[in-house]
Amino acid sequence: MLSIILRRLALSIPLLVIVSAITFLLESFVPGDPARTLLGINATQEQYDALRAAMHLDQPVVVQYWLYLRDVLHGDFGDSLFTGESVLGLIGQRLAVTLALVIGGTVLASLVGVVLGVYSATRGRFSRRLFDIVSLLGSAVPNFWIALLLVAVFAVKFALFPATGYTPFADSPGQWAAGLVLPVISLSIGGVAFISKVTRDAMLSTLGLDHIRTLRASGIGPSSIIWKHALRGCGLPVVTTIGLMMITFIPGTILIENVFTLPGLGTTVVEATNQHDLPVVQGLAITFTVMVIVVNLLVDVLYSLLNPKVRTE
Repeated sequence: MLSIILRRLALSIPLLVIVSAITFLLESFVPGDPARTLLGINATQEQYDALRAAMHLDQPVVVQYWLYLRDVLHGDFGDSLFTGESVLGLIGQRLAVTLALVIGGTVLASLVGVVLGVYSATRGRFSRRLFDIVSLLGSAVPNFWIALLLVAVFAVKFALFPATGYTPFADSPGQWAAGLVLPVISLSIGGVAFISKVTRDAMLSTLGLDHIRTLRASGIGPSSIIWKHALRGCGLPVVTTIGLMMITFIPGTILIENVFTLPGLGTTVVEATNQHDLPVVQGLAITFTVMVIVVNLLVDVLYSLLNPKVRTE
């Protein structure tokens, strides 16, 4: 198990470098000049040139990236060009919001998706056809449209949940949970449809295996066969799907956070990109990449627990 974790972590280092390099290069093509934005139109040319030199903007992109990478290797991710706030401090303040959305959306999509998938697999053909139609609609509808619909119904018309804003957990756990209900549901709808379909297909295949027939012949109850034996046989494809959904939820928080005005990493990356705040954009790109690496690592660990053969590969 430890060797699997160490091997995955070693492979993630080149990925971090590649992502940071690509992000740095793409950001250099974004229209706008941070020095001119900071100084305004009334600054002199001398002030403008001096600030560009201080920010290393007068250097080639390759040199700028090398200077940035050198600082990162020393634990310095820089400061925001516009607020002067530490990039690590800014990410630390807003990471909790994004993690709450991603983890909440994954848990909700997994529980509802697995239950719906098992229910569809154990019912008749008509139920499965109807389930396919509902799953297709759920995966096709954009989550931001679902978010707007939920706000219109449950926040505006019935006033059950807040439409925008975020309350820290330490201030009020109840308001914190209420403020996350609509965003988490909006984020998880597509995942519910995908996970339920994969669970349904895997369950149908597992229920037709010989050892399941043997369990039925031995008098084992249907509930025990479905939830204890058959569902365990569906573990690998379901875990893979949940991991993929969790990864897609990470960039999906960008739209959801902007719809509900949540102070997470999603809104921060939009603001930083519009302002051409390169240190913040770089720090966020690395953060999102680390989150994806952690999810993949968790999936690998679950794989090894569900299938001991993986440990020897």
